[in-house]
Amino acid sequence: MAFLGKTRPYLLPLNKAIWRTAFLALSLLIPNGLIASPVTEELNGAQLRGTATFRYLGLPIYDAKLYTPKGAPFSWSEDIALQLTYRKNIKKKALVNSTLDEMDRIGRSAPVRDQLNRCFKAVAKGDSYLAVSDGPDKVSFWLNGQKTCTMAHPGIKRSFMSVFLGDNTRSASFTRRLQGR
Repeated sequence: MAFLGKTRPYLLPLNKAIWRTAFLALSLLIPNGLIASPVTEELNGAQLRGTATFRYLGLPIYDAKLYTPKGAPFSWSEDIALQLTYRKNIKKKALVNSTLDEMDRIGRSAPVRDQLNRCFKAVAKGDSYLAVSDGPDKVSFWLNGQKTCTMAHPGIKRSFMSVFLGDNTRSASFTRRLQGR
């Protein structure tokens, strides 16, 4: 064995520190889409369809990602997942009120204030909310990978998701990019 160490030291067993370093380096190289997450666990065959950054008065508010089954074109008839990663701190009350205001503005209001109050929490820069539909009448929410609630109401998927993906959003170009068009 001493001879092997002198002629081919790379064949000697690696110590634990080297294995830990190699594992850490490998884990940093794995694309996010391959790591288990609520997206892949909750949406069958989830693949990224589109991305966009929402801006208000030129300032970035959040980065959005749309996941569809197998990366298929966006369709209201399929379950979808929407991830928002915030670029600024936003209070819970502002999230709830702005969501309800937008649902109202686009003509898709729903009596879900109490449910939104249970689902939403204040966000800090870098926090991510994930919304995953389960049929037309349920949307589940995760904040930074932890489930916060499931909102249930007739047509809630379309009412909530239309704020970002509907025909009358605040930014048609944002919606087109998010839908991957």
